[in-house]
Amino acid sequence: MFVLDQQSLVQGRHAVLNDISLEINAGEKVALVGPSGAGKSSLLSWLWQQHSDDIALCPQEGGLVDILSVYQNIYMGGLSRHSSAYNLINLIRPWSLRQQEVYTIAELLGIDETLAVSPDRLSGGQRQRVALGRALYRNKPIFFGDEPVSSLDPKQGDELLGTVLSQHKTAVVAIHSPELALKHFTRVIALNAGQLVGDWQTQDITLADIKAVYSGE
Repeated sequence: MFVLDQQSLVQGRHAVLNDISLEINAGEKVALVGPSGAGKSSLLSWLWQQHSDDIALCPQEGGLVDILSVYQNIYMGGLSRHSSAYNLINLIRPWSLRQQEVYTIAELLGIDETLAVSPDRLSGGQRQRVALGRALYRNKPIFFGDEPVSSLDPKQGDELLGTVLSQHKTAVVAIHSPELALKHFTRVIALNAGQLVGDWQTQDITLADIKAVYSGE
């Protein structure tokens, strides 16, 4: 599904990824781990370009529009399914079916009481839930997330990540938590300084193996 063969990514004069070779198949749930600046976000963006139409993307900054409501931000995940005129109507005075679809996702994520609120009035954790809601509303088979639960406490992040991954056949997620990587994913790819330094099935590694990536061991 996703293939890189000894490829490098250069931005300006700086190589952010060096000599990367990997394949990711349909049905895999892949965690990208490594210290800040390792190249996780760059790799995620690079892979996204290969099948962008089939991917529900949750970027690190969320990409929310603060002048719109939570409902409108989530609905924007489904813009490609309808005409411009249809979308305009449902962004301003939504029909009951579209309202119910968005409400169902918001309820799943615990933000159903915030649908009329603008995201700038929400906490960081709530904003991440809105961004995840928009990704879920895209209704795509693949989920890409860049630290999608980093603003949530460990228990909430654990539960929410499990919920989101259960809604997608394939996933590639950059994540800082070794515990979540080991618990929720079938494969772990480790990066450091733009290099691929590990690629394991999760049943073959331990928590200590993943933590060693961050310490440079």
